[in-house]
Amino acid sequence: MPHAFLYTANPARVVFGLGSQARIADEVRQLGRTRVLVLSTPSRREDAERLNLQLGELGAGVFSEAAMHTPVKVTEQAMTAFDKAGADCIVALGGGSTIGLGKAIAYRNDAPQVVVATTYAGSEVTPILGQTENGRKTTVKDPSILPEVVIYDPELTVGLPVAVSVTSGLNALAHAVEGLYAKDRNPISSLMAMEGIRSLKQALPAIVEQPQSLQARSDALYGAWLCGTVLGSVGMALHHKLCHTLGGSFDLPHANTHAILLPHTAAYNARSAEEALAPAAALFGGELGGGLYDFAASLGAPLALKALGLSESDLDSVADQAVQNPYWNPRPVEREAIRELLQRAWNGTRPE
Repeated sequence: MPHAFLYTANPARVVFGLGSQARIADEVRQLGRTRVLVLSTPSRREDAERLNLQLGELGAGVFSEAAMHTPVKVTEQAMTAFDKAGADCIVALGGGSTIGLGKAIAYRNDAPQVVVATTYAGSEVTPILGQTENGRKTTVKDPSILPEVVIYDPELTVGLPVAVSVTSGLNALAHAVEGLYAKDRNPISSLMAMEGIRSLKQALPAIVEQPQSLQARSDALYGAWLCGTVLGSVGMALHHKLCHTLGGSFDLPHANTHAILLPHTAAYNARSAEEALAPAAALFGGELGGGLYDFAASLGAPLALKALGLSESDLDSVADQAVQNPYWNPRPVEREAIRELLQRAWNGTRPE
């Protein structure tokens, strides 16, 4: 008999499949909007400009300064651009940085969002916004943050570099693993989590072997959608707290940080959440922390925080911040145990 639970589905329209990028203009019109501001990072500006032209009379311009961890000062600049363009809708073309900027704008002015996902971040299907100001990353959850339409076209991810594909996919895996032991997990979120984990476990090695494989890219997008949906449905715990601390205070790259920490946070919670994590552990050889580490290593993923530029002397500060206002976690968040976890992650040592 299932335990008592509460399940709330987040409303979103998902358009999935090869060639679905051709439906962007139709989706904007279906929302009843007429002026689109296209968002991107600087590296994707040409793609954003091209999309703006393709939108024809719907295209109101491009803002291409989206940045990692969604700095509030960039959001303020984007808000100015939105108003000057006379825009009434956002199309976010890209991954987590661009999607985060679109969410930050919508949180402030309730503009409808169409996301064209080009990575495996999964944040496009969550009502969660993480933003950074004065060296601190905070999160907020609100229905206005959830994008109205998400377009998944595997063709748009074929050019994603293998290294970025791997870390982005491991980032998505982290959402699902943490969702399995979330305090407010439910049978539906757990089913989605396991399906997402299976899909990404199958897709990522295939992408490493054949980066142009549309089947592998499609499987990865499918898994990312499921893992992101889990993240948007249940609460976050220790893993995300540590990643937010490292990202907001030390400006570490988002996906790489998730990829490195995942085996260690899974190992930290392995005994306290043994029953909830058992199906995932079985997929990775029976030992989830070590299995995830070996899986990441086989993909050529980064394994050590020191490789991201974090100083060993900063680990004490990270541990101190992690125990301040901690997220709920199945195992108590104890400062010395967290410090030991961080040391192993910094060294790149396989978790016990």
